[in-house]
Amino acid sequence: MRVLIVTAVPAERDAVVRGVGATAPELAELPVPGGMLHRLSPAPPAGPPLTVDVLAAGVGPAAAAAGTAAALTAAAVARTPYDLAVSAGIGGGFTTARPAATTPAATTPAAARPATARLGSVVVADAIVAADLGAETPDGFAAVTDLGFGTVEHLPPAPLVAAVAEATDAVRGTVLTVSTVTGSAERAAELLRRHPCAVAEAMEGFGVAEAAAAQSVPALEVRTVSNAVGPRDRAAWRIGEALEALTGAFATIAPLLGTWTFDPEGTRQ
Repeated sequence: MRVLIVTAVPAERDAVVRGVGATAPELAELPVPGGMLHRLSPAPPAGPPLTVDVLAAGVGPAAAAAGTAAALTAAAVARTPYDLAVSAGIGGGFTTARPAATTPAATTPAAARPATARLGSVVVADAIVAADLGAETPDGFAAVTDLGFGTVEHLPPAPLVAAVAEATDAVRGTVLTVSTVTGSAERAAELLRRHPCAVAEAMEGFGVAEAAAAQSVPALEVRTVSNAVGPRDRAAWRIGEALEALTGAFATIAPLLGTWTFDPEGTRQ
């Protein structure tokens, strides 16, 4: 089992490496186009050997997609392809009450909607959605798919999402990818109106998932919450705590990954 974990910045990469490295102290650094892989080989409790490569690819969906594509391609050329790509890091959590539904997708019963993602909590995406990829129209925002192009959503393998969420006591829901981080209560409310199952926003998940999909590699997104989505209040941010939570999450996740393989439908074998 070979896993590529992609973060935005070195602080997130190092937090993931510390978590995975809890059972794999040996660490190698391997260059790939545009970056450096940090390789660990934790011993899984069962199943085939596990290799985990961690890459800090840069901030935003474009950098994440470019870095992920470069690493996936280098591995494929070397005939050592990855089995899973993971977008990981800290992010903003939707910590407030959800507004009334205004879109067809928002008709999910309240009991079925995800919990709010409090500061320090772990979030696992059951859908990775590009929230601001589209166009503004007189009737409001139109996703790129409404314009007849591309895609705005990737779905991680549901059994893996469930297993990781259970193991880490994570909030499960949609994680939004944005190119501009939310800075107002109004935009936070608008995002929730359009994506009522959203639990967090970050800037890289869709880029990682899009690059992985191009090579038929399943993708997963795991975040820990450092701040609330909404008005920017730096005094309320808990980046250190979120990075510690990220380390703890991957200490739990790494052994789990070694027990999984995927068929084309994304089911456990």
